[in-house]
Parts: sequence; structure tokens; C-alpha cells
Amino acid sequence: MIRTGDAILVLNAGSSSIKFELFEATAGGPVSRYAGQVEGIGTGAPHFTARGADGAVLADRRWAEGGEGGAPADHASALGAVIAWLEGLPAPRPAIAAVGHRVVHGGPDLAAPVVVDAAVLARLRALVPLAPLHQPHNLAGIEAAAARFPGVPQVACFDTAFHRSHPWEADTFALPPEFHARGIRRYGFHGLSYEYIARRIAREDPALGQGRLVVAHLGNGASLCAIRAGRSVESTMGFTALDGLPMGTRCGQIDPGVLLHLMAAEGWDAARLAHLLYHESGLKGMSGLSQDVRVLEASGRPEAARALSYFCWRARREIGAMAAVLGGMDALVFTAGIGENAAGVRARICEGLEFLGVTLDPARNAAHAPEISAPGARVRVLVRATDEERMIAEHVMETLRGAG
Repeated sequence: MIRTGDAILVLNAGSSSIKFELFEATAGGPVSRYAGQVEGIGTGAPHFTARGADGAVLADRRWAEGGEGGAPADHASALGAVIAWLEGLPAPRPAIAAVGHRVVHGGPDLAAPVVVDAAVLARLRALVPLAPLHQPHNLAGIEAAAARFPGVPQVACFDTAFHRSHPWEADTFALPPEFHARGIRRYGFHGLSYEYIARRIAREDPALGQGRLVVAHLGNGASLCAIRAGRSVESTMGFTALDGLPMGTRCGQIDPGVLLHLMAAEGWDAARLAHLLYHESGLKGMSGLSQDVRVLEASGRPEAARALSYFCWRARREIGAMAAVLGGMDALVFTAGIGENAAGVRARICEGLEFLGVTLDPARNAAHAPEISAPGARVRVLVRATDEERMIAEHVMETLRGAG
């Protein structure tokens, strides 16, 4: 059970980092108290930062490579550094009553947050082949937290779960049915972000929350989601987090014949293909410079300009597809790092969408206003910060209250 005043620790474990946020359970929902991350795990020179609820930096520590001992070498030791810092905070310090985790893949069956036990952990390990670059690190975070907090419930929250409401047509490939039965299907990702945005819009404007939203989660990872009445009906990501929009270093949609050609004609193996598609493509690969939109916009290089042009073209194209699935849009919502901060990218994506009712107000857009559509526009265009960690904390409270 979660009670008012209990502390909920949220962990988001990546390949070389752990993001954390400590929430206090209140009657009105989780309230953030502290947040931070350990970056560079296993590099020999990790970096720990933490901030308070007001954004003030409370800790900033770097371990010099080859220098001071005790540098976190794995997720367990990185979590130990986080806990040691939390335990050093001034009293009163609420005991951690639950730990929530972002887990990228829940497979076809795990469509809601779940308390992790040995059976659930085994099911999640079986999904590693479906998300080999994400799932192992998510599980490492769970195992590290379970060892540090024996007896404290661990709640897994899935990026795929929000999309399990898709109709069959959005969930399948045009392959023989046995492939779908074997789990080769379209799962969709970024679900915690989309669920947070859907809930936030519903709180702000209940009528709009029951309407047709196209949400653009544009960051180093990028995708779009079509939401009707708070439920996902389509997403640009499919079997893996490679599909759909071009991203920071990921290719997005690609003709599978290209991969067959590289394998058959040039002798590429799966490992070389994976490195190309996940790490050498997208904005970084196309520009030959960077995946950072700010760097690309400032560079003046034609390759950077073309990379941005392609990114915006594909986003605009897929917004049209999402609108077609929904039968129109009531609002277009931009979120995540690029969506929240890159006014130029937003303007280029929306240019040409007037036929759908999208018209921007240039001044509002430049100022990153919460609503950037022109007065009287048929479709509202909104900018909203996403908060996956808060979404996880909400799920922890809901799951454990239900479990009690």
C-alpha cells in the first residue's frame, strides 16, 4: 500500500545512465521532491547530478577517469551512489515505500503496470530480443533496486502498454498469421509520454481530452501517436523503436529491401546493420555532424539543412497519416526536447498542413507559448512538456493502492 507522505523512487535506466526522481505521495497525486541522474556508467568518468523541486542544483560530482576510486562501474553501484546521496539529505527523510521503473517492452500481454516478481521478471527477460538495446538496462535497474530495497515493491511501467488499445489493423504486419501469434507485430513506443500528455490535456480541457489528438514526441527518439478519447489508436513506431520518423541517430522507416541488399550483395551481418540503423543514421548520419537540432540549425552546412528538411518532411507526412486514421484532428501537440524547444522545426513541420486546419501564430511559436496556433484556427496547436517520471509515479500509486 502507498500512504500519504510515502516516498516513491522512479528509475529510468539506460545503457550508461540512471535517471531518478523522488516523489512524495499526496492526496492530489505524486509531488516531485528531488531528481537527477548518473551518466557515463562504466566509462570510468561518470557524472552525478541532482536538483531540488525548485530546479536548484544540489549535487554535481564527476569521477575523473583513472583518478578517484569508487566511480560507479555498473547500474548497482550507480544506484548506490544515488541512494547514498538521498540518505544524506536533511531529516525528515521519508522511507522509500515503492520503486517505479520504466521498461521499454511489455510484449503483447503486459498492457498495464505490474508489481515485479520472479515470474514477471522472467517474462521481461524473454522480451530482450525484441528490445536488445533497451530492455537489458531496464532490467538491470530493477535488479539493482530489488537488491538495495529487499521487500519494497518494484512496479514495472511499460512504454508499449498505452498502445495495446490499437485496432488489429494497426497492430499487424502483412505476414502470415503465425508471425503475429509469435509476437512479430507493431507494438509502438513512447507510451508513457503519450499517456502523460493525454491525461494532462484531459485535466486541462475535458472536452478536448475526449477529442482527436495527434501528439508529436520529438526528441533524440521521435514518434507520433494518434489518440482518440484518451486512447492510442495508431503510432509511427512498430516492432522496434527504429520505425517511423527519422531520429537523432536512428533511421526511421526504411525499405526492408535495402537491408536485404546490404546482406546479400555486400555481406553485412546483423550486428553491422544494427549499428548503422541505431547509431549512424537519422539526423547525425544524414548531416555527418550532429543529432542536436541546435547544432544543425547553426551550422550553415548544406548536409545539416537537408537532414532537418527530411526530418520535418517526414513528420509532416506522418501527421497527415495520423489525421487520416482519426478522421481529422482537434489538436496537434508538440512535446519532448525538439517538440518543446525548436520553434523553427515546429514551423517547418506545420507549413503545408493548412488543409487540415493547422495555422501557426509566428509570434506565439517563437515565444514557445502553450498554444501556438493562430486565433480562430480550426485545429489547436499546443506545446506541452512531457513527464514520463511523473506518469510512472502515478502508475505506482494506482497499482499499489489497487493491490492493497
